[in-house]
Amino acid sequence: MVNLDLPGDLESFRSKLEPTVKTYIDIQTRFTRKTTIWQSKFAGFPYLPKDFEYPTTPEGDYLHLLAQINFDEVPNLAGFPRTGILQFYIARDGMYGLDWENPTRQSNFRVLYFPEPDLNENNLITDFDFLPTLWDYSKEFIPFYVFPSYVPHRDDCFALSFDLKAAPISDCDYRFEELIGNEIWDVFQADNYALGTEYQERFVNGHRIGGYPHFTQADFREALPGNEEPYVLLLQIDFDPGEMEKISIEWRDLGVGNFWIKASALKNLNYTEILYNWDC
Repeated sequence: MVNLDLPGDLESFRSKLEPTVKTYIDIQTRFTRKTTIWQSKFAGFPYLPKDFEYPTTPEGDYLHLLAQINFDEVPNLAGFPRTGILQFYIARDGMYGLDWENPTRQSNFRVLYFPEPDLNENNLITDFDFLPTLWDYSKEFIPFYVFPSYVPHRDDCFALSFDLKAAPISDCDYRFEELIGNEIWDVFQADNYALGTEYQERFVNGHRIGGYPHFTQADFREALPGNEEPYVLLLQIDFDPGEMEKISIEWRDLGVGNFWIKASALKNLNYTEILYNWDC
């Protein structure tokens, strides 16, 4: 059992919080214009073989790379791939590619997995001049904000680094009160919610693979059928101030986006039924 570094006022809840601890991959960002084709990144240009058709919407509009995870760069996390490149694409529209009525429908978003990336650059697409520049769009159409004083470069993106961490259940998880009890809310709300904010900053906020989610609204999973196989958090991209006065990750207004997959599909490396959600 992990010995949690809890704020002192939560010590009385240790016996309930520690059994909920899960390991996850914490993701840190670095704003840059220099990444390789294979490198993990948010935004930027993807790894794609020349014989692979670039993903589009049903109308033929190009999707944009939201995230690329090269698992050769990621610490091993039980149940997740140990190699290969996983990609997330979204449309530049007011919903960031999400269909609220059918959040698993990969028409305006796409998830692709390349289990054995080709390391020969001659076999890959390297000229992306055919793509519209992502940064030409406002945060009403992409989950990023470009500061008015900054002139973005076509190659701007966020390089990623990874650490293996562990955290207890998030306070926005729909099972939180069931597992921890409702008395903890009184402790969180004391001192103008300072302790609740500290709990979120320490254990909940941030980009991650696996572990527990962050929501700014309600946990949508509570409304899913009880007999349905639970979803695993595949990727969470949170609000990120990024490079000050340049580009930040916004999800409209300090929001968060996440992608979910059933454990059986993840085990089989089947990314055709991904549940996508974002809120702000």
